[in-house]
Amino acid sequence: MIIKSVRSAIRSISSEFIATFVFQDEKLFNQSSRVLTEAFDPSVNSAFASKDFSAKEGETLFVYTNSKKSSRLFIIGLGESKKLTIEKIRRVAATAAKKAKALKVGSAVFDISEIESISSFSSEELAVAISEASLLSLYKYDKYISKEKNGKKLTSITLCTTSKNIKSIQSGIHTGQVIAEATIHARNVTNAPGSEIYPETLAKETIRIGKKAGFSVTVFNRKKISQLGMGGVIGVSKGSEKEPRFITLEYGKQFKKHGTIALVGKGVTFDTGGISIKPSAGMAEMKMDMGGAAAVIGTFDAVSRLKLKRHIVGLIPSVENMPSGSAVKPGDIIRHYNGKTSEVDNTDAEGRLILADALSYAETFKPDVVIDLATLTGACVVALGHYASGMMGNDQQVMDALSTAGDKTYDRVWQLPLYDEYEKLIKSDVADVKNVGGRWAGAITAGWFLKKFIGDYKWVHLDIAGTVILEESQDYIPRGGSGAGVRLLVEFLKNWK
Repeated sequence: MIIKSVRSAIRSISSEFIATFVFQDEKLFNQSSRVLTEAFDPSVNSAFASKDFSAKEGETLFVYTNSKKSSRLFIIGLGESKKLTIEKIRRVAATAAKKAKALKVGSAVFDISEIESISSFSSEELAVAISEASLLSLYKYDKYISKEKNGKKLTSITLCTTSKNIKSIQSGIHTGQVIAEATIHARNVTNAPGSEIYPETLAKETIRIGKKAGFSVTVFNRKKISQLGMGGVIGVSKGSEKEPRFITLEYGKQFKKHGTIALVGKGVTFDTGGISIKPSAGMAEMKMDMGGAAAVIGTFDAVSRLKLKRHIVGLIPSVENMPSGSAVKPGDIIRHYNGKTSEVDNTDAEGRLILADALSYAETFKPDVVIDLATLTGACVVALGHYASGMMGNDQQVMDALSTAGDKTYDRVWQLPLYDEYEKLIKSDVADVKNVGGRWAGAITAGWFLKKFIGDYKWVHLDIAGTVILEESQDYIPRGGSGAGVRLLVEFLKNWK
């Protein structure tokens, strides 16, 4: 998909499909009606005058015009101008892109002049949001679906404006396109079946993306992982024929003087629950239990291509969690990288066991901040649903920065408490800590378990179980793997000081 820009009035544009965005405010609505009538023909004025369309937020009007320049005009309501947000702009852009795709046109023009002249957002911000949402909304994981050869495919979108800020728009398009493509990489890896993506192939895919984007990748095999004393990674992987991998990503060593941020992603490529096996209903979704790893890979892809002046390290412990005669069992005790031991009370709480090793190992890079992302608990989905990731940590400044980034990208987070009282729920009689804490506060006790293994750094845990695996499609996010975390982390990394 190519996204480009042009400085022109809408009346001078020729295209198979033109989308324009109209405010509900009476003065702005009437002004848009006049401009579009002059640009096309009286049929547009008739459509506005019919009162069937009032430009409420998300309301649409499709008009076949008599214009020789464009026979298809798609008008989308923005609601009241004073209530406009960047997320509403993403949503209307997604609506326009999906309509163009449904009509099987080869190219489309989005007239953004009205939004640009009225909104308080910069031209670059608008271009980022529109290009990002357009690309993300068109995504479909169809790798294994036989392709139909009939009909055109939407291959280009042009942002049309009358303003002089064309360079800012072009810059925004580039940024939005890079972030969207990185998010799509994360979606593809998350949605791929377990027969395609397992620890070895996840490592190879990370190397492939690293070579293309410009970040380094180091991979440890089972022998090296064992030598390092990563008992959680070795223990969880014991039940599978697929050997574990520990993947280290690194970008921006030259910016190390500005500090180091480590991103840790849970990489369970398929989770049956192990001996504590899951119910069969919905188990196919567990190919997406490596959504945290996908978010880390996608973030590195975007940060590298955007050339952010930031030193970041990525750590991905990757395993399959399978039941077999050699699998880890309830009651087993594991010794982790930092020497602490954990009692395995439930083998389906495996993600925290491998993250414990990664969080301990992160200390070797002397990071200032460590953020881990994991599809860790169903309890977090029960608490927050599919609209926000759970957030816990030991540094309020980092959590506030992530909240701000989440609000801006709409990849939102919600802080949960790590009160001292929760710690006793994971007390073990035979080890330093137990890997589950009973029925109550499951997302928080999982966070407390991870806290036992962090080093001397600022740390935030993001439970993305509800935001990475979606049961229903949203405006520009399809059902299945969403790529959550990528846009959030890129925004955080761009602004963290």
